[in-house]
This record gives sequence, C-alpha cells and structure tokens, in this order.
Amino acid sequence: MENFLLILTKPDNIPIAFMIPLVAFFVWLAISQGLRHDRLIKKGKKDDVYDEMIR
Repeated sequence: MENFLLILTKPDNIPIAFMIPLVAFFVWLAISQGLRHDRLIKKGKKDDVYDEMIR
C-alpha cells in the first residue's frame, strides 16, 4: 500500500487519480439516465424522454 501511495502521489499521476472518479461518476450518470429513459419508453411515453433530457 505504501508503494501504491508513493506512485499515486507523484505529480505526473495526480491528474489520472482525479480522472478515475470523474469517469466512474459520468459512467454511472449515463447508465442511470439510460435506464430511466428505457422505463419511459416501455411505458409508452416515448415523447417524455426529450422533456426529461432538457430538464
């Protein structure tokens, strides 16, 4: 663990360490919105998908 922290805190690796949680967050956001839109389409409310996207 000590070596991992030494490598992670080097100046070249700091941006990568910040990007990993950001990528995970945006992947989660995209999947959750996609599932929500799929549920609307299954309910027959295909026109409401756009309204939810611009909210």
